[in-house]
Amino acid sequence: MSRYPAPELKDLPEDIRAKVLEVQNKAGFVPNVFLALARRPAEWRAFFAYHDALMLKEDSGLSKGDREMIVTTTSAANNCLYCVVAHGAILRIYEKKPLVADQVAVNYRKADITPRQSAMLDFAMKVCLQSDQVAEPDFAALHAHGFNDEDIWDIAAITAFFGLSNRMASFSGMMPNPEFYLMGRLPKAK
Repeated sequence: MSRYPAPELKDLPEDIRAKVLEVQNKAGFVPNVFLALARRPAEWRAFFAYHDALMLKEDSGLSKGDREMIVTTTSAANNCLYCVVAHGAILRIYEKKPLVADQVAVNYRKADITPRQSAMLDFAMKVCLQSDQVAEPDFAALHAHGFNDEDIWDIAAITAFFGLSNRMASFSGMMPNPEFYLMGRLPKAK
């Protein structure tokens, strides 16, 4: 799973173990990131607190699909296999589009997405690759698509946070769970 051995579930602090079990009950498996980062409990808590603040935020102009689209697209630019595969799976589910994750990971400009999402990803990619060049025209382009300044902050914060996540996953050799590869590709059996 990783260059660094993950702790056993039974050895985790109670609060972390409870969260991991909650995720396992919902997903049917434990995403490798939860155990890989648990080797350092204080960092795990900080990481997932910020993750949840960004990705589970209720009062945002970004949908859950938009957020996962940002993660998938910028993680591809950062060559992060774990995040492209894991968040691509979640993106397919939220958007109910089995092809969208592959499209945005390879070339979002040719993906089956809205002009609003394309503008969002243009900005996310600029933050990802050229944050020092973000200027007022970038904000104006997003305002033209209905994003407000708080939405723009969310786009940038998600991009920046997952830049950290991409680097941690890549350097540590974290691999995606096999379950992620098929999620959201075929309709659920009834």
